[in-house]
Amino acid sequence: MNGSNGARNGHRNPHLDTLQWKIGLINSDGKYLTAETFGFKINASAPTLRKKQFWTLVQDTTEEVVYLKSHLNKYLAGDAQGNATADSDEKDQDTKFVLEYHKDGSGRWAFKNVVTGYYFGGAEDNLRCYEKLPTDREWWVGHLAVHPQVNLRNVNRKRYAHLDINDSEIHCNEIIPWGADSLITIEFCEGKYGVKTCDGRYLHRDGQLVSERGADTLYTLEIRSGQFQGLAFRDCVGKYLTAVGPLATMRARNKVVTKDELFTLTDSHPQATFIAHNGKMVSTKQGIDVTANQDEVTDRETFQLEFDTSYSKWSVRTVDDKYWLQQSNGGIQATSMDANENTMFDLEWQSDGKVALKAKNMYVTGKMNGALYATSETVTNKEQFQMTLVNRPILVLRCDYGFVGFKSASSNKLECNKSVYDLMQVEHGENGTYYIKASNGRYWSISSDGSITAESDQPHAFIFEFHGYSKFAIKSNNGMYLKGEQNGLFGATARELKYATLWEY
Repeated sequence: MNGSNGARNGHRNPHLDTLQWKIGLINSDGKYLTAETFGFKINASAPTLRKKQFWTLVQDTTEEVVYLKSHLNKYLAGDAQGNATADSDEKDQDTKFVLEYHKDGSGRWAFKNVVTGYYFGGAEDNLRCYEKLPTDREWWVGHLAVHPQVNLRNVNRKRYAHLDINDSEIHCNEIIPWGADSLITIEFCEGKYGVKTCDGRYLHRDGQLVSERGADTLYTLEIRSGQFQGLAFRDCVGKYLTAVGPLATMRARNKVVTKDELFTLTDSHPQATFIAHNGKMVSTKQGIDVTANQDEVTDRETFQLEFDTSYSKWSVRTVDDKYWLQQSNGGIQATSMDANENTMFDLEWQSDGKVALKAKNMYVTGKMNGALYATSETVTNKEQFQMTLVNRPILVLRCDYGFVGFKSASSNKLECNKSVYDLMQVEHGENGTYYIKASNGRYWSISSDGSITAESDQPHAFIFEFHGYSKFAIKSNNGMYLKGEQNGLFGATARELKYATLWEY
């Protein structure tokens, strides 16, 4: 679905949170830098990226330096004796590092302590900030630890990247990232990254979109601090991705990084349609009134759901950059310029996958003419909506233990503790259900023991229930929720909604 003029020419920037640079750091032995919970000890011995291997690369707004903060909110520091510690509560001179990039194009990073001039590196339990010049032990590969499906924003243009089907290019010209075409997957591959569109194609350095990954579609990452902050993508010949021309076409052009070559990542919020009890799509096509009266899906029948952690509720945003707001008579209109306490809704999931929206203790109900009013105290058929996610044609699932992927190259069984994810296709089924197809071309199905395999030629229906920021639950047609365990077990085995049944999408 392509964005409309409302998305491309909106009157202001969206209130979307820029993702912090959460990363994992891989040393020359292929092991991740780890901050242990006990005693704030650090080592480089973990083979996979988990919570203890998450580091936040904090940028400085005044100079080209960075700080490394562990999952325990402690900063990495170096001293004059060559010691490296990760127990500092505050940023100071000892925790300040210059981030350097290897000239061989491998994308490796080195961290040079500003005070001592020593580089941080080592292996296993022997990590120090000691070498005056980096050896192999001081070069690290940066692995982004954010969910790989994001919206990508050019810093100079202040516009988001999206797939233009007609030109078969990525253009950075959307003010609001609207629809499936704005979903970008950042794919990690042996220290480098591919930039992938929602239809599964890779961005070639010349601006074309191609189906196969290769040297010309892989980029190393450079994170820049100072006045203009962002992420730069460097291709195999040393040129950086930028936005070129009146359409802001993404391709590699220059060998220096300016504001034009910097990008930021933002979370891709869920966007969905709603069908009311009268069988009509909820829409704002008629103006500010939110009314269920349309038969076809356009951008005006598509709404973005944004979870507010301070209220633990949802706001609903339109392509015109307005939020649903309950009026004094209970009517729902798209008039609010920002999300606030009066734009918040609870989503209450029903047993059949439909959802009820509750505003200020009253449920949203559909009138005979399709107008929506939050005036009902109970949930009947008129208060239930069929909600369908429209901006996830491809899906990556992650939990605290890792990604959902195949158990092995020869197995069709799926596990949830993988370091490499399986990129799945999502198809819309009947009555708001979804079919999930794995990369082997087979559909997800449920085995007799509840485990999930991808070996069916026929689709099996699943229901998505959104719960909290970037999390949803998946309910199978046996009425069970999909649950993950630390040992990788992944199956439709949970009768109730629990933490282990929530998946980052």
